[in-house]
Amino acid sequence: MPRLGTWTPCSTEERVDRMESLAEIRQLPVRYALALDSRDIATLVTLFPADVRVGADQSGREALHSWFVDAMSKVRTTVHFVGNHIVDFESVDRARGIVYCRDEVEYPESGEWHVGMLQYHDTYRRDDGEWVFERRRFNRWYQVDALERPAAGAGMGLDRDPITTARLPEAFPTWARFWDEVASLSHRGSGPS
Repeated sequence: MPRLGTWTPCSTEERVDRMESLAEIRQLPVRYALALDSRDIATLVTLFPADVRVGADQSGREALHSWFVDAMSKVRTTVHFVGNHIVDFESVDRARGIVYCRDEVEYPESGEWHVGMLQYHDTYRRDDGEWVFERRRFNRWYQVDALERPAAGAGMGLDRDPITTARLPEAFPTWARFWDEVASLSHRGSGPS
């Protein structure tokens, strides 16, 4: 697959549009982090389309606003530091992305400050001329108290994380294939015979 996705622009105008679109899309995760950390929920929901799906049976920015208020009222301070960001265009108005994020969360009830690593899997679409998140899902490596040493999957039990997520690195589709290949090579021996 080409490095910017399956959709390839055919004209100079489309190539310029793709560059501008890439710049706009790369702003979305950073603006999301700032809005989330500053509890600017009104701005946060504008990063999603008006018909955003919320859970299994709700939709719309008002429902999303309520969901974020409820979720963020369970913690105090949060810090989301956005890192690597891959964007693949599927068409002129649709793209997918993967965003790495280190998060820190203050839990006032327990007096703990958790640190974690996660990876967002995003779907983007152009809506009324603006790029928005169509959907955000995430997988997590770990989330532990800052005084603990992280280990794969640490802090991800249902009793600790109110948002269920797949566990990394096992959630990578290539992870098991790699280790199967390593096991296969080790059974053959380490070199030519």
